Amino acid sequence: MFKKLLGKTPVKVWVIKQIDRDVLHLCGQAELDHDAKRKQVLAELARGEYRGPVRMAGGGLVFNARLFAALIPLDELTLTDDGQAHWQDRRWRVSQVPQRCWSFDGPLIVEAASHAGGSGLVSSEDVSGIRSRIDPDTPTPPGTVTFRADNELETPDPFDKRRASRSPVRPRGHH
Repeated sequence: MFKKLLGKTPVKVWVIKQIDRDVLHLCGQAELDHDAKRKQVLAELARGEYRGPVRMAGGGLVFNARLFAALIPLDELTLTDDGQAHWQDRRWRVSQVPQRCWSFDGPLIVEAASHAGGSGLVSSEDVSGIRSRIDPDTPTPPGTVTFRADNELETPDPFDKRRASRSPVRPRGHH
């Protein structure tokens, strides 16, 4: 109630991770945590200068605004049923950005995804730069590598030289 009286009502936005030529990579809705007046925050958003915390809807995760390409007030972007969006007098395709990519600091790529409700686009991390740096002549070990705790489910190695050099401990006393 006090926030409303002081003009500090929450500003709800669409969070856009990346903007491509015809695709918006959409994270979802969020609320901006701010100490300024709503009018001031909306002006910062319009100029692309908001730099505060962004509280994602449905879980309360908080991110810095610098991680996102755009924060758009809810009433300025309209989603359609066919996986499109209307924003800035344009029609855009929408690619859903999974949570694991929200804090990713690199480019995203679009992949087609089909699900029970139909099909759509899903964003994923672009790792082509990493792949291009891998030496194709580097030998790969055969088989599968399994990572686990050092002593988990391990039996002592009977050929371990450290263990073999120790003499067995025998109780003193009665023989």
